[in-house]
Amino acid sequence: MLKFFALLALLASATVHAQTPLQTDLPLNYLEQANPESRNQPLVIFLHGYGSNEQDLFGIKDELPAQYTYLSVRAPMDMEKGSYQWFRKKGEGAYNGETDDLKSSSQRVLDFVAQAVKKYHTEANKVFLVGFSQGAIMSYEVGLRHPEAVGGIAALSGRILPVLKSALKPDEKRQALAIFIGHGTADKRLPFVDGSDANRVLQGLALKPEFHAYQGLGHNISAAEIEDLNAWLQRLNP
Repeated sequence: MLKFFALLALLASATVHAQTPLQTDLPLNYLEQANPESRNQPLVIFLHGYGSNEQDLFGIKDELPAQYTYLSVRAPMDMEKGSYQWFRKKGEGAYNGETDDLKSSSQRVLDFVAQAVKKYHTEANKVFLVGFSQGAIMSYEVGLRHPEAVGGIAALSGRILPVLKSALKPDEKRQALAIFIGHGTADKRLPFVDGSDANRVLQGLALKPEFHAYQGLGHNISAAEIEDLNAWLQRLNP
């Protein structure tokens, strides 16, 4: 689960977020914060981690550019009440994913993005996936395999799965993809090496990810990381 440290404002607004109505008109259920009068604004889509739900990342929007549109989606696979996942883990120990689950969930995200672009009157190159943990893995899956569908991805405490890494080849379509990587050095669930390895792999593909290491941070998101994410998003829409 995502834990916010030193973000009292986000904690205070948790009740408000819990009362935000769940939207069901797109391929994935989601929460929204949108200005109905805004057009062609960046569209930020949050992908939560394993065992969580659409509420988990939604509070981050309060610390990000106010004029953007924010959607926080629920993963399609039920676990138990209030808990969902993007894919089942494959094998013991290794945080890999079942291939069929990855394909199915990736397609659902792609369909969601395409329909959301139309609904919120924006463009694919202004869509940014922001994922935490398993949601970060999905951000890599969707963004790197289908770079034409989004403008960028932010992977927080995630990794590039071996099945994706083996399929990646230099591709001009990816050159315009903006990438933010944030990872805590004390992460025990998805070790820091997963983040630094993703950075190395992407640089090897001639991409230029913005990589941030957070000293002493575990499998969480810190206030400093959200500040860096905010600055990254601001730069993408000057």
